[in-house]
Amino acid sequence: MTIQLPDASGALRAYEPRQEPLALTTGSPFTSRTVFSAAHVVADPFADVSPDSPAAVDWDATLAFRRHLWSHGLGVAEAMDTAQRGMGLDWAGAAELIRRSAAEATSVGGRIACGVGTDQLTGPASLAEVRAAYEEQLAVVEQSGAQAILMASRALAAAASGPEDYLEVYGHLLRQSAEPVVLHWLGPMFDPALEGYWGSSDLDTATDTFLEVISAHPDKVDGIKVSLLDAQREVDLRRRLPDGVRCYTGDDFNYPELIAGDEQGFSHALLGIFDPLGPLAAEAVRVLDTGDVAGFRALLDPTVDLSRHLFQTPTRFYKTGVVFLAWLAGHQSHFTMVGGLQSARSLPHFAKAYELADGLGLFPDPKLAEERMKTLLSVYGVNQ
Repeated sequence: MTIQLPDASGALRAYEPRQEPLALTTGSPFTSRTVFSAAHVVADPFADVSPDSPAAVDWDATLAFRRHLWSHGLGVAEAMDTAQRGMGLDWAGAAELIRRSAAEATSVGGRIACGVGTDQLTGPASLAEVRAAYEEQLAVVEQSGAQAILMASRALAAAASGPEDYLEVYGHLLRQSAEPVVLHWLGPMFDPALEGYWGSSDLDTATDTFLEVISAHPDKVDGIKVSLLDAQREVDLRRRLPDGVRCYTGDDFNYPELIAGDEQGFSHALLGIFDPLGPLAAEAVRVLDTGDVAGFRALLDPTVDLSRHLFQTPTRFYKTGVVFLAWLAGHQSHFTMVGGLQSARSLPHFAKAYELADGLGLFPDPKLAEERMKTLLSVYGVNQ
């Protein structure tokens, strides 16, 4: 059996889906790396909402997907940009997501870290208001029992006049955090409003400020998540971190080489691409746990083409591809997203994502994935 898929020019071509998935099993947490998957949220497809309405979340399906990730030994990075923070999921929805997911993590013994931001601010804000917004969210995460990830703030980027404002705000938060946090540097390719973060558009200058924050509070920083899509810059930054501060790669273009590392160190991982790659990524890290770097790369390197496709510009819409693959894989019953974001990618983009994921054996039921892909194609007028 073949399926007719549109290419980038819109022309149809025949593709023959694979018949069997990869044989992947669940397993325990890893020993050589700490690995988080940033997880998506499942929308409620029956909610009568508009793109401007508060998010309507299918809580049962959303939490089931997190149990899926935990069952493979992965940690869950909750309420991050993968969960559409600032792109369909507001702070009220994120707070509920944090509370529910943290409680679920406790019940199953799963590792969880949750995003702390300032997205309850809806207009221009002062530095004092930015601090207060961060404090409110930090309190919610800490009260839930989860680890905190201090995310980059659009409001801080708009309010700060220079590096000193970042030093003051982050220093204030780190001094009061109950436990060591993860600092997240999200590049403007993921969110254009974060251009010039850390007080400069010059990345070398910004890096110096970032490191100054960490060096002033090394006991309060568990690690950093770097999402700049620049492998060499991450390696250089990783080598300058104080002892005991981890680097969690957020580079969805170069993650295999960064996790594998070199003679001077390696990166842990906190990745959006590990949402669709969860079981395969977990299998690869367990191979790495044995010291088999070549085996790890043999499993993970072939996934990079899919990741680069999902994260192609405009990169911030990668969430659409992530949720699309979750639907094809049977993790949810529909392809609907909060904020209507399912419309953010084209049919040729979906077709290529399906082909790449199918070729990797990511679909537990390849026949189901094929049927759902054909259903989507028919909606666009492509009848098989």
